[in-house]
Amino acid sequence: MASSGATVQELERTARRVRRDIIRMTAEANSGHPAGSLSCTDILTALYFSVLRHDPKNPAWPDRDRFVMSKGHASPAMYAVLAEAGYFPMKELLTFRKLGSRLQGHNVMGVPVGVEMSAGALGMGLSFSLGVALGGRMDGRDYRVYCLLSDGDCNEGQTWEAIAAASHHRVDTLTAIVDYNHIQNDGFSDYARFPGGDGRRDRPGGWVEDGRTVNILSLHPLAERWRAFGWHAQEVDGHDFTQIVGGLEKARAHKGQPSVVICQTTKGKGVSFMENNPSFHGKAPNKEETEQALKELAD
Repeated sequence: MASSGATVQELERTARRVRRDIIRMTAEANSGHPAGSLSCTDILTALYFSVLRHDPKNPAWPDRDRFVMSKGHASPAMYAVLAEAGYFPMKELLTFRKLGSRLQGHNVMGVPVGVEMSAGALGMGLSFSLGVALGGRMDGRDYRVYCLLSDGDCNEGQTWEAIAAASHHRVDTLTAIVDYNHIQNDGFSDYARFPGGDGRRDRPGGWVEDGRTVNILSLHPLAERWRAFGWHAQEVDGHDFTQIVGGLEKARAHKGQPSVVICQTTKGKGVSFMENNPSFHGKAPNKEETEQALKELAD
């Protein structure tokens, strides 16, 4: 079966529910990565409810499209969307990161069903996705493979090896998606060597905690880099469903090259005190913060 082709209004309502679940899951566990999960929520919602060919009742369907979550620390978003799509009961979400739960901090292949790759260290997802896409070519199947990357993924050499190989083999069934929220976990920058960023130039030459990609290892100009490696590249607003779905449809229609859709996103999207705040990369909200976040995300 294909995705439901939901309307923009339906996608927005679904994404709001998913964001509430992300807050509840990480708060209940007192652990996890809420901000990066919130930044990719709209991307995952668009995929599972408007783009992917998949069937929750038959998760091993050989002709299903594959979605690979390379930024596996954003597992709360992945689990919440899978539950929303019907892959497992919603009530299981609150077991996130608990002993014996299927919902661990980083995705595990097949646990629960619907998870296509075990994730951990960044940089593995695109190589894995390329292998799956090449396997589909060898088997004569027409499924597509979508891989979600983070800023940190795009710092990894393995990612760029996969980018080069996919272009060389003209794997046009592969679409990379970058959740480009401009913040990551490697939190130190040398301002004497890498000036700029958040403007804190009163400490030149010192190592200062920051978390912004531009100060850690700048990816600019990201689209041009992918194009130089032979990919069809687009940039879209990663919180605009019309642009996300439109970009993914253009990628599906493009032949002869792999495609990348670079989604400009906001880390912590939807929760005021988490937006563009590096401290919530890997920190769960406390009780008061949870109440405020859920209030902001209420219908």
